Amino acid sequence: MPAQFHVPPAGGRTRFHDLDLPVEIMRAIADLGFQYCLPIQTKIIPKIIEGADVAGRSQTGTGKTAAFLIGSFTRFIRRPTQGHRRAGAPRMLVLAPTRELVLQIEKEARALSKYASFDVLAVFGGMDYKKQRERLIQGPVDLVVATPGRLLDYLRQGCMDLRRVEVLVIDEADRMLDMGFIPDVRSIVYSTPPKARRQTLFFSATLTADVIRLSASWTKDPVTISVEPRQVAAKTIDQVVYIAAVRDKFTLLYNILAQNPGEQILVFGNRRDVTDRLARRLRDHGINCALLSGDVPQNARLRRLDDFKTGRIRVLVATDVAGRGIHVEGISHVINYNLPDDPEDYVHRIGRTGRVGAKGTSVSFACEGDSFLIASIEKYLGHDLKAIHPDESLLQPAPPSAYRHADHPRDAARSSRRYQDNGGARHYDSRRRGGRRHSL
Repeated sequence: MPAQFHVPPAGGRTRFHDLDLPVEIMRAIADLGFQYCLPIQTKIIPKIIEGADVAGRSQTGTGKTAAFLIGSFTRFIRRPTQGHRRAGAPRMLVLAPTRELVLQIEKEARALSKYASFDVLAVFGGMDYKKQRERLIQGPVDLVVATPGRLLDYLRQGCMDLRRVEVLVIDEADRMLDMGFIPDVRSIVYSTPPKARRQTLFFSATLTADVIRLSASWTKDPVTISVEPRQVAAKTIDQVVYIAAVRDKFTLLYNILAQNPGEQILVFGNRRDVTDRLARRLRDHGINCALLSGDVPQNARLRRLDDFKTGRIRVLVATDVAGRGIHVEGISHVINYNLPDDPEDYVHRIGRTGRVGAKGTSVSFACEGDSFLIASIEKYLGHDLKAIHPDESLLQPAPPSAYRHADHPRDAARSSRRYQDNGGARHYDSRRRGGRRHSL
């Protein structure tokens, strides 16, 4: 078989055909143009094929998705199922926090399994409810990639049977913890066979105490790994830090947005209350924007992200919880309204721009309170950041808020709706109306 997929030896690198993979998998790998394994693939594909559990720290861009798919598909080919298979009873279940990640994993799974004829299904909220349900009840499926909420819904309806799951993958566990999904995930995990009778692959970009406890609860004697991305930050991203007082931050942000009309811009804040106030203030000033944070329910979050992708929303204000799920081509600027406490979060944030070789700009505001964080970010990046004072044009006062001149709260609400209509974006107002708080 190796002769069919000739790849020259390279010092210190493992070729895929060195792993003795089935010909069906090798053909798919060759079609994708893969030749040499990435570090995580070299480490864990053989362990997955052996049936070992895996628990590890692995970020986006390390090749972990291909690793767990190649390893699991190899096991399935070598251990085909016998006898009748029930509808909606997958052999493999992958849980991921966002629809975007689910679709990304599904796409890679279809590409890697196309010669093995595995049935792959993506299950997520926000759309295709009946279509997904009908596919589940029609017949057997080999791999289900799902967000927790929608999967649990189908499970409670009896559309799914997880008692025959052989491989359970929990991806981006830290994000699911931050987004409040763990109770749903726990219910799903307990619906699968006990950990002694299933293989569990557990991945997280960060290893907090809570994440470590979850890993210990759901895995058995796992192989542990820790793999960094191949490149800390893309060279195509121009990184600049503006030294700014707290009182000047909003003015600075407003003027950057005003000077880049028509561009897709992502703004990060450190806390939900900060991003909520910032998004409302931007809307009050006529900026076409929306909020993305853990406080926003899944369906509304997906709608806002779709609006951002299609350009109906120009500016997205987000927390770190939401940031790693944003895979949108063409984001021109990432603006750090607050510098993150963790240097890894800085890299995750700015990585939303400058994608696939395109140019991007990262702008960070460093005030008196968080400028001390620059040193740890520079150490993590391996180079200094360009810290400068903003040009005077960026400190010109922003125009007054529309609400500031409204004679009555109802006039303010009308003004807000005019901005929403003119901007072409859906707006989700959390102001009080009639004594009740409305939010999505």
